[in-house]
Amino acid sequence: MNAFPTAATGGRKKRGEGHTRREEILEAAKELFLEQGYEATTIRRIADRVGVSAPALYLYFQDKEQMMLALCDQTFAVLIESIGEIENTVTDPRERVRRFGEAYLKFGLAHPDEYKLIFLGSNIPESIRKLGHRMPTDDPTRPGIGGALVFQRLVAMLVEAKEGGLKLNYPPDTCAELCWMGIHGVVAALILKPDFPWSNRDLLGTGMLDIVLNGVIAAA
Repeated sequence: MNAFPTAATGGRKKRGEGHTRREEILEAAKELFLEQGYEATTIRRIADRVGVSAPALYLYFQDKEQMMLALCDQTFAVLIESIGEIENTVTDPRERVRRFGEAYLKFGLAHPDEYKLIFLGSNIPESIRKLGHRMPTDDPTRPGIGGALVFQRLVAMLVEAKEGGLKLNYPPDTCAELCWMGIHGVVAALILKPDFPWSNRDLLGTGMLDIVLNGVIAAA
């Protein structure tokens, strides 16, 4: 599954090709957000990168915040697919949580540009910055909901683990935040410092998973 298509600029799209144009706009926005920063990027620059007029761009997105929210959802869709596979194939509660962490680690390192944009950028839309993973998930079609859906799936796994007999050292939502903080730290370090002489990248991920799991789930 390729959730991050490459943009191809061109003229007016034929009827039925609007989805392709939308993807081109998102790709151009992502590139400019990464190159120039979210605040410095203008609708005009995005339109120029795509090769359309600004009014034509507004047919797809009302502003750049909507583009950023769509990019977040597009990115998290990849992780949500992996989580669904874990939920359908792994039954052991503790192993489920671990596999979630492994999927997140793999996801982040496989898509460094998208990870930088969403988690490591200095300019994030207010709607994401203030709500983040606490965004209400009652409407799964709400723009920007992807991150909150991922977080709630992890919380649900931890609740199931507790109901299955495992003892959590903290409330489920706090355990979920601690899990994210630990794995995020490894992903961020490896992305931002690719040339640093790390001891062993695979062991860093495995070791952090051990630390996190042992920290949030009490020993039997």
